[in-house]
Amino acid sequence: MTPMRIALPQAEPGIYLTLSLGVTFPFNVALGLPLYLSLAQATWG
Repeated sequence: MTPMRIALPQAEPGIYLTLSLGVTFPFNVALGLPLYLSLAQATWG
């Protein structure tokens, strides 16, 4: 049983999984990828 199901038995997985991806994916595209690229360039030159 997932922690979310225990904490909120009425919660629908489709809603909270979709919302979590809807928040993290744009963040990773807009800020994460440039940050990871700059870190990789700083590390390997």
